[in-house]
Amino acid sequence: MQSKANDLETFGTNVRRIREALGISQEELAYRAGLHRTYIGGIERGERNLSLINIVRLARALGTKSSELFRGIK
Repeated sequence: MQSKANDLETFGTNVRRIREALGISQEELAYRAGLHRTYIGGIERGERNLSLINIVRLARALGTKSSELFRGIK
């Protein structure tokens, strides 16, 4: 079973992977999601435990399903 920290890191890695595949910066993603750039950085480093509303905002800003952000998390 993965630890909470590992789950946050996996989530952050998924956000980074999708963001980079889209060719957008953390700043652009933050703008699209209505969040702060430093918050996006914290997510990608696995330092932030997000609320549901922010997960949905990120998924929409990335043009993907929320479930894609949880890939690899059981």
